[in-house]
Amino acid sequence: MEKQQRFVLILILGLLSAIGPFSIDMYLPGFPAIAKDLNTTVDYVSYSLASFFIGISFGQLICGPLLDRFGRKWPLYIGLILYIFASLGCVFSTSIEALVVFRFFQALGGCVGSVAPRAIIRDVFPLNENAKIFSLMILILGVSPILAPTIGSYTIAMFGWPSVFIILTVVTGLLLIAVIFWLPESKQPDPTFSLKPKPILLSFYAVLKNSQFYTYAFTGAVASAGLFAYLSGSPFVFMQMYRVTEQQYGWIFALIASGLIASSQLNTYLLRTYKSEQIMTTLLIIQTGIGFVLFAGSFFDVLGLYGTVGLIFLFLSCQGFSFPNSAALSMAPFSKEAGSASALMGAIQMGLGALAAALVGFLNATTALPMTGVMASCTAIGLLILLLGQRKIKFEAKKRVVQEQVFAQLEEY
Repeated sequence: MEKQQRFVLILILGLLSAIGPFSIDMYLPGFPAIAKDLNTTVDYVSYSLASFFIGISFGQLICGPLLDRFGRKWPLYIGLILYIFASLGCVFSTSIEALVVFRFFQALGGCVGSVAPRAIIRDVFPLNENAKIFSLMILILGVSPILAPTIGSYTIAMFGWPSVFIILTVVTGLLLIAVIFWLPESKQPDPTFSLKPKPILLSFYAVLKNSQFYTYAFTGAVASAGLFAYLSGSPFVFMQMYRVTEQQYGWIFALIASGLIASSQLNTYLLRTYKSEQIMTTLLIIQTGIGFVLFAGSFFDVLGLYGTVGLIFLFLSCQGFSFPNSAALSMAPFSKEAGSASALMGAIQMGLGALAAALVGFLNATTALPMTGVMASCTAIGLLILLLGQRKIKFEAKKRVVQEQVFAQLEEY
């Protein structure tokens, strides 16, 4: 593949992957404005975030098999069109219930932007380059948490919160044009791939029972649920608890996100020396320690605004190592079922993310404890899953070696 084609492909895939983060981050500064305009509370507005996570989680289970059956582009067309119409529905929402529903359908359409890029990367690039390509995608993806809340905060201040969804509609329309004309089809339709419920469920089960998949998919998903807890809780913690303005919140969000971007790029250099498994284990141990310091500091109320920002910055910087390595390791065992594997991985991630986000809202925060407690718990559980899963993978590898030796000896006789 030529350098220019490679660049265009990674750029489009990165922008597709950014649909979800932009849809989340851009409207976060508008939580207080939405609550006031729709006569509700910020806690209830956070349910529109949880419904978005649920929509992405459920939608990925649908679009994964569609990507394997119809190729990569047609499901992209349909998903992006649904996203555009749902975004317009958000613009004209007059109640929090309507916003929650339209956010669900917005996620249902936009989820293809999360699943398709992972499957296309598995189609196009050599297996040993996957983690590096995912890291490069995060460089594009990482612009969204820096630009989105900042653009969102100023846009909301000048034109009101519905303007965020107008921008998302226009940008996604332009991206749909780019997909139609410049994204090559990486997998031809497969008429043998059944869309009946039983074969689809069997396909998901075949993916899920693979020890390498469930170890790294669940580790990455549980660890990243801490990020979703932050997304859900940060509007209250920063704008209501610490009284920062919408614009200041946007800049704080951008600062914290810059750590995630920098670490994802550092990951590409570490991969030259270390394996993905080594990087992921080490950084998850560090992230767990930071998470408990953050929770303890919140519990004893000794952090203040700057201490909270600093520790969250370090916590989420570790996430830049987790995502590309967990995604590459989860997808590695699959080729034909790449779409289903990508969908299942994304569904697990978003489902647990929705649970974490909803849990923070359910705890009805009056302090930072619900947010920091969920963040710390997620990394600790993720580390436990990783350590236990790696032991299972090693045991199965040794078992296969012994079986191969036995079969070889039997063939000699």
